Amino acid sequence: MHILLTGSTGYIGRRLLPVLVKEGHFVTCLVRDPRRFDYGDFDEKFLANIHVVKGDLNQADTLLDLPLDIDIAYYFVHGMTTSYDDFTTLEDSMVLNFAAYIKRTQAKQIIYLGGISNDTDLSRHLRSRLHTEELLKESGKPVTVLRAAIIIGSGSASFEILRDLVEKLPIMVAPKWIQSKCQPIAIRNIIDYLEGVMLKEETYNQIFDVGGPDILTYKEMMLGFAAERGLGRYIITVPVLTPRLSARWLYFVTSTSYNLSRSLVESMSNDVVCADTRLRDIVPLDLLSYRESLKKAFQKIEQNEVISSWKDTINGPIPEDFLDFIKVPTNGCFLDKRYYTFSKDPEEVVDNIWSIGGTRGWYYGTWLWNFRGFLDKLVGGVGVRRGRRNAKELKAGDALDFWRVILADRKSRRLLLYAEMKLPGEAWLEFQVKESQEEGKYALIQRATFRPNGLAGRAYWYAVLPFHGFVFPGMAKGIIKFKEK
Repeated sequence: MHILLTGSTGYIGRRLLPVLVKEGHFVTCLVRDPRRFDYGDFDEKFLANIHVVKGDLNQADTLLDLPLDIDIAYYFVHGMTTSYDDFTTLEDSMVLNFAAYIKRTQAKQIIYLGGISNDTDLSRHLRSRLHTEELLKESGKPVTVLRAAIIIGSGSASFEILRDLVEKLPIMVAPKWIQSKCQPIAIRNIIDYLEGVMLKEETYNQIFDVGGPDILTYKEMMLGFAAERGLGRYIITVPVLTPRLSARWLYFVTSTSYNLSRSLVESMSNDVVCADTRLRDIVPLDLLSYRESLKKAFQKIEQNEVISSWKDTINGPIPEDFLDFIKVPTNGCFLDKRYYTFSKDPEEVVDNIWSIGGTRGWYYGTWLWNFRGFLDKLVGGVGVRRGRRNAKELKAGDALDFWRVILADRKSRRLLLYAEMKLPGEAWLEFQVKESQEEGKYALIQRATFRPNGLAGRAYWYAVLPFHGFVFPGMAKGIIKFKEK
């Protein structure tokens, strides 16, 4: 079958794509920027069964030349991480453009993943998901809706937020929403359901709640997570934390953005429990329990097999076309350049560059980088809690603490990062290993480039310049000297 997959660079789409190809389907992947598509370690046979096309669901004219001979379309697009105030307007525009395009195709089915919405007084986020379901019907094609609560899997937003809360806070002062009920589901089961409903006529124009076998409060989920990790944790519930304060608290403690935390907190006031289990009869599955889902997630993390992460979604101040920043400017910029020669195996140094940030740290003054991340959080930035998707691998588009990977070229031994932190200007950090003019030696070239925005930007550069005098040389020397035990 010919399948159209939206959101193929996102958390769910990236997981579903290899499953669809493995089953023998041809998949057209709709992306805003083909450069961000992750080809991973796919072989030639796999690549022969996918087609990456450029299109922006916010711009209807970019969809005019998309294929019309598709059988199934998956819709995995939402604007929750962009702007809290106008994400519903953004989502409406995208889904209406999508529906108009699908109306012209031969598609027999649209499959959409939304959120469980059986409670009263729904949050804006859940209401928006419901509205998307309605707008998809404008296509005139059969729509199959799967509604899920929290998805547990390595790299999922829910899993990472739980992890931040439980692993970093021995005692938690939590708002009353932690008593709300939830029915979490494993990412593996979500993918199985999404594949299982394809062209099943009994699922056409139907809405199904999907969840795992456990119904838990958020408090029980956090304590279960702590038990799985062998941690003693205490949770104190207080009634005084409003949704806005709760969102701020979640934002500062976890790696989530403020827009996302605000939407999540409002949704957490609703019980998200399955109202029916009809899909279990149509697509029989061995549903993983909450604790089993956690075990699977940590197995993937420990084996460095995290396929996709919600953190790689563009949700900071940088534009969607950030890969256009691959050409580092020179005019009107401040530059800190370090050049150090070494005689060890250059691949060891490249490995150290590719492992920078996250749990490895920045090789020198990591506490200063963390403090800078804390300051970034105070002004609404992303901070450093996002870490990185994989401990040793990087690809263009990856989030790396408060940086975004622009270029990760192992062949030329060059890594280029673009700052996603709040700055009065733009910043790039570049590492490259080259052969030195000295016989038998190599050189590490490290460049920090800052393009200031007016006087504020220039004042910022001179304010941090004294720290550059020891942080940047210390980092470069640390990259060369570090040897993994």
